[in-house]
Amino acid sequence: MSEPVPPRSDPAAQRSPVTAGFSAEVLRIDPAAEVRRISDAIRTQVLRTLRRRGAVVGLSGGIDSSVTAALCVAALGADKVLVVFMPEKDSDKDSLRLGRLVAGQLGVQGVTEDIEAVLTAAGCYARRDDFIRKLVPEFGPGWGCKVTITNVLGNEGYSITSLVVQAPDQRMQTLRLPLEIYLGIIAATNMKQRTRKQFEYYHADRLNYAVAGTPNRLEYDQGFFVKNGDGAADFKPIAHLYKTQVYQLAEFLGIPAEIRARPPTTDTWSLAQTQEEFYFSLPYDRMDLCLYACDHGIAAEAVAPVVGLSVEQVARVWRDIASKRRATNYLHCPPLLVEPVLAHDQTRTNPEPPGK
Repeated sequence: MSEPVPPRSDPAAQRSPVTAGFSAEVLRIDPAAEVRRISDAIRTQVLRTLRRRGAVVGLSGGIDSSVTAALCVAALGADKVLVVFMPEKDSDKDSLRLGRLVAGQLGVQGVTEDIEAVLTAAGCYARRDDFIRKLVPEFGPGWGCKVTITNVLGNEGYSITSLVVQAPDQRMQTLRLPLEIYLGIIAATNMKQRTRKQFEYYHADRLNYAVAGTPNRLEYDQGFFVKNGDGAADFKPIAHLYKTQVYQLAEFLGIPAEIRARPPTTDTWSLAQTQEEFYFSLPYDRMDLCLYACDHGIAAEAVAPVVGLSVEQVARVWRDIASKRRATNYLHCPPLLVEPVLAHDQTRTNPEPPGK
């Protein structure tokens, strides 16, 4: 079984000199036992703690949402799970097809909410494009775009953010992003995640269901989610699992091989983009091992040969982990109050008022 998500610590802190016995096997789990454990937790959380009748899952056709949906079915039954498909004009065309493939396999009801009209009305695309035109004045219809970072293993450990655009004639440009333009582009595109969550909660409210979140441990720990967007949920059943472990559950649960072989993607930009080139330093399997080692006091000398990096490169990855934890810590914070309000304390377990 996997351990609970640890405190968001700084990997630069003192670590014990563990140098032997480290391998990829540290992330190996018993899938059958883990499915039973998560299913028990989902039933308790949804039916008893949250007092909801079932679960809503935003199904993207990716590995995390597919596994989350399958776990909800295992816990609650297919008749108590609703999946929502939410494409828009920049979505990968395969996402909707693969999402429906999973829904059909699981035997769950699915609804499609095309969010393009909502995003257009809110100015998502127009606002994003206005910021892009500050760098590329000719950017417009027929163009593609994405945001990337340089690999933290180069550039002396510093990530450089760039805008990549593709003209209608397929000509590509890569331009370094000034902070103001980067923030504007990201603020506009974050409307996509927040709009999707709005529709998930609409269906949850009408059915008296709970909304399932789909982040894995790597995403949760490193702040790879939008606050009040894909970060919003009533329960998050795979947030304790490394991405590698999510794939182990996917195989056990029979998630289609096409989805298990699909590279993790943000599915946010009109140009194809992997999670690695947008946010993480390494492919998920090596990033998982670096994160595990960081939190368990494994020496860089033991980690380096396992992940195929030098000792200095491992140290750079750990510094990047610490940097992302500091930068995204606010994403994990609930609204701040001047003083605690007992009636809304999250530790309260009895939802009935005194005397009832």
